[in-house]
Amino acid sequence: MNENEQLIEAFYQAFQNKDWKTMKTCYSEEVMFNDSVFKNLDYYQTTKMWEMLLKRGKDLKLVFSNIEATGSTGKATWVATYTFSTGNKVENHIQANFEIKDGKIIKHTDSFDFYEWAKQAFGITGRLIGWTGFFRSKVQTKALEGLEKYIQKNP
Repeated sequence: MNENEQLIEAFYQAFQNKDWKTMKTCYSEEVMFNDSVFKNLDYYQTTKMWEMLLKRGKDLKLVFSNIEATGSTGKATWVATYTFSTGNKVENHIQANFEIKDGKIIKHTDSFDFYEWAKQAFGITGRLIGWTGFFRSKVQTKALEGLEKYIQKNP
């Protein structure tokens, strides 16, 4: 296993252990994070997002696999199983892509099927309108507002 694969492995082991402090050390201060809900988060927002999600995700279970890294890029597959704020169970399958520089993650992009996630997280509402840009935009806005409130309370 090369150094970049070890970095990604350490990140996901910390994630499994709900250790957001160790996850934070895997990121460069110039990191940019993106997924289907959170867009263009900087270092502070990214690390606070993981802190928030791990503190709130009491029943979160995480499994990761297929870690590969060459040169300055890496990838992994992971599955998060948890209860969403609506009370619905979610099993989200995610493909992560990384850019790495000087032993730290500088870009982290998680990709998942938003509609599949929305159907699980929001039930009938997700089934009916989870595929629309309007719904996705609303979820993104609410998630960012939630993160901003969390940061205000937990600087």
